[in-house]
Amino acid sequence: MPLFTSRKQQGNIKLSFQDDMLLVEKPDGKQQVFPLTFFPALMKATDEEKQNWEQTTTGIRWKDLNVDINI
Repeated sequence: MPLFTSRKQQGNIKLSFQDDMLLVEKPDGKQQVFPLTFFPALMKATDEEKQNWEQTTTGIRWKDLNVDINI
């Protein structure tokens, strides 16, 4: 069961956090899964910090956490 799901207007990428995993769903329906152990700052982040992300030309960025994921 996801802790929360977040979808930004630009690009319609959908993020879900479930257990110790980050699930990314792209507009074409393809999904990628990332273990949060790869991103300790994201794993320790609050729900509010996890929701504060932006889509970049190469992926996803959490500016406050200094975390970038290429998708």
